[in-house]
Amino acid sequence: MKIIECPRDAMQGIAEFIPTETKVHYLNTLLKVGFDSLDFGSFVSPKAIPQLRDTAEVLAQLDLSATKTKLLAIIANLRGAEQAASHKEIQYLGFPLSLSETFQQRNTNKSIAEALDEVAQIQEVCVKNSKELVTYLSMGFGNPYGDAWSAETVGEFTQKLDALGVQIISLSDTIGVSDPENITYLFSSLIPAFPHIEFGAHLHTNPNTWQEKVEAAYLAGCQRFDGAMKGFGGCPMAKDELVGNMATENLVQYFRSKGVDLNLNEAAFAEAFAEAGSVFLH
Repeated sequence: MKIIECPRDAMQGIAEFIPTETKVHYLNTLLKVGFDSLDFGSFVSPKAIPQLRDTAEVLAQLDLSATKTKLLAIIANLRGAEQAASHKEIQYLGFPLSLSETFQQRNTNKSIAEALDEVAQIQEVCVKNSKELVTYLSMGFGNPYGDAWSAETVGEFTQKLDALGVQIISLSDTIGVSDPENITYLFSSLIPAFPHIEFGAHLHTNPNTWQEKVEAAYLAGCQRFDGAMKGFGGCPMAKDELVGNMATENLVQYFRSKGVDLNLNEAAFAEAFAEAGSVFLH
């Protein structure tokens, strides 16, 4: 079971700049917990996400000397991929590929067709630099724009990514519209059809529906889950203001109840959990 902690997702929407030293301290605490991966920052335009303009500076100060956690950085184009790939400390590059044409344009100023072409180039950068590409299928369970969505479309996108050699695909419920039925259907269909691809769940949720979503994905065979401490962050386009990231503490609680050994450092987890409030309550 892999837990991917996503402080980047929690930070990026905060308008007031979080000081670099605050970020570094918090991320270094998270690195002690034992998560599989840490989605720590992004190499995107500072105009688009000013909060993360210091990602390279933050990276230079992370203590990676005694952690098993791998670093993941989000990128939105080829230039960002080349920047991220130049850092030996980063193992994963994450690219958001939307099933919604409208969201793809808003998020990366590209059409889906253009974004797929860029994914092919980014995959080449990853292979050349011994990185792994994580492709997030955003709006993976529906969208608020009225753009067409179907489970078959998710399968078609997966086939295209498979043809490019992408081996990690995270189904992303960007606005919190997933439910146990479509979660179960997608994971139970895709995992057997593409056994060589690692499928993840990046599920946004409100506090009342998180468990049914996690359980549906887990029972359908998903072994990779994204979370953020206390559920901070999420998508401003969600209709329900309570919709945020999946709370990591809920994921941990659920998997413990199922007897899944996550091999986490309890003291470091408690320290990070306590610190999250002061980092994100701006």
